[in-house]
Amino acid sequence: MSSPRSKAFGSAFVAVGFSPAALARKSSHQSQSLPGIALVLAAMLLTSCGYHVVGRTSALPSGWKTIAVAAFTNRTTHYRIEQRFTAAVIREFLARTSYKIVQNEEAADGILHGEVLTIETSPILFDATTGQVTTMLVTVHAKVSLVSRSDEKVIFKNDDLVFREEYQISGDVTSFFEEQNPALDRMSREFAARVVGDVVEGF
Repeated sequence: MSSPRSKAFGSAFVAVGFSPAALARKSSHQSQSLPGIALVLAAMLLTSCGYHVVGRTSALPSGWKTIAVAAFTNRTTHYRIEQRFTAAVIREFLARTSYKIVQNEEAADGILHGEVLTIETSPILFDATTGQVTTMLVTVHAKVSLVSRSDEKVIFKNDDLVFREEYQISGDVTSFFEEQNPALDRMSREFAARVVGDVVEGF
């Protein structure tokens, strides 16, 4: 019988999807023209997307090929937020690294564990007419660790990873955490980018 933890991970794993779309198509005459400009534009694109192309090397063991992302633990009162964060971290690893993300921890070189400790919201801007909050600051405190499966050596650990960002809201603060809110999806993606960046680069 599968455990609740494995079921939660399965939900996040399915939510990710593994069908990469084609990013661009170039005709033969385009690929032969202005190669210098193309290289510059490619570098600018990678930089603008948050990829570190200069002066950054992976802090993870060189022999690693696979990582298992265990389902995050939710210590907050926000329903299913751990599933969003787990799925977002898996997507970020796939988009940003060459590691294969696996569900079976026994088949992984490293295992990532995470806990969402607290999520705090603070109003920043208000509508001058209605007095309603229009922008709030969201602060997430999380615990993240990456452990080598073979010898249980801790490769990365941060017991108080702090993610902080401002978000516009159209309703009350509670509505921000509704399951279908696109802003919550964006927060999950940005949180995942922070987590994966810290883990891979060793910050």
